[in-house]
Amino acid sequence: MTEIDLKLSSHHDIESYSKEYAKNGVVRIENLFSSETAESIHQVLATNTPWHLVQSDPNGKHKYYRPETWEALSSQDKQAIVSETLSRARSGFAYLYLCYPMIDAYLENRDPGWPLHAMSEYLNTPEMLDFTRTITGESSVIKHDAQATLYSPGHFLNLHNDTGDAAERRAAYVMGFTKNWSINWGGHLMFTRGNELDFGFSPSFNTLTLFKVPRDHIVTQVTNFAGAGRYSITGWLRDDPK
Repeated sequence: MTEIDLKLSSHHDIESYSKEYAKNGVVRIENLFSSETAESIHQVLATNTPWHLVQSDPNGKHKYYRPETWEALSSQDKQAIVSETLSRARSGFAYLYLCYPMIDAYLENRDPGWPLHAMSEYLNTPEMLDFTRTITGESSVIKHDAQATLYSPGHFLNLHNDTGDAAERRAAYVMGFTKNWSINWGGHLMFTRGNELDFGFSPSFNTLTLFKVPRDHIVTQVTNFAGAGRYSITGWLRDDPK
């Protein structure tokens, strides 16, 4: 695959984004990249990514299963892992989806031919850091972390606020690379107010959603009749040391 031209679209109205973020603590930005660049990213996510299953353990921490590890499990063991996670989700915090841990993989030189390792670099260039720092007003941010995510039927992320173990996250971001999504298929990023839904966004293509942390939100479960995958690159604007 040829190198992807990772460069922001030229039309962005950063002043307008900054005003909306300052007012609401959240902003949705359309047409983040050129349509060609966004299509290339989507193709890598849809056809050329070694997805890991990730679930929350009983302490609410990440537990990854690399592709070869998951495939080596019996169908009974796989079902037991999923059932245990769903059981905890009924009354508390839990999640289940597919991901690729971009920063960890990049730093550990895993999968050296994966085309989006360049995205891990690009997210931490002055261009991208200045873009998000200006919009959010979070001048202390020194890095973006990142994971690619795929929510397939049955996947979800229950209510949480993204604070982080050391309160190192200043804002969260979701880059959407989901095409032709039906609102009936779930997978919506929903913000809450108390025990009620406040507002949210459906999966989308070539968008960037930024929101201030901490803020309560969920990703609703993808329905079992969904006809496509919910693809995104997500992470946080962080100010902890490298």
